[in-house]
Amino acid sequence: MTMNTTSSSTSDVMPTIRKASDDLLQGASQAVDSTREHANNMLDKAESKVRELRGNVDPVVDMLACKAQKLARHSLDLAAEAKDRAEQSLKRATTVTSRYVSDQPVRSILIAAGVGAAVALLVTTSRQRNKNRY
Repeated sequence: MTMNTTSSSTSDVMPTIRKASDDLLQGASQAVDSTREHANNMLDKAESKVRELRGNVDPVVDMLACKAQKLARHSLDLAAEAKDRAEQSLKRATTVTSRYVSDQPVRSILIAAGVGAAVALLVTTSRQRNKNRY
């Protein structure tokens, strides 16, 4: 009788265990599905945030590029103006010097000779100093 009772109570318990096992499996499956859905939602939010940030960065990069181009243009304009001023100054100096030489040829030759002699003296003195050093 004990054997029979044990058999019958085991067969009574088996459906309960099977149902509990199925419920546990179903709960685990739902937990996995829920976790997967939550992870997908979080990834969608992250992707959306990345797109938003990229959208915010692109205008800033465009603005900086625009400012850099303006600065480069302004620098080129300033350089062109400086070149024009230097050319005008050189032309004026050339004109004044040419006129002076035309008006005062003897004096111009004497000034040129004096400058040449001064440069020659400086070069000679510099060479002698360098020779004395070594």
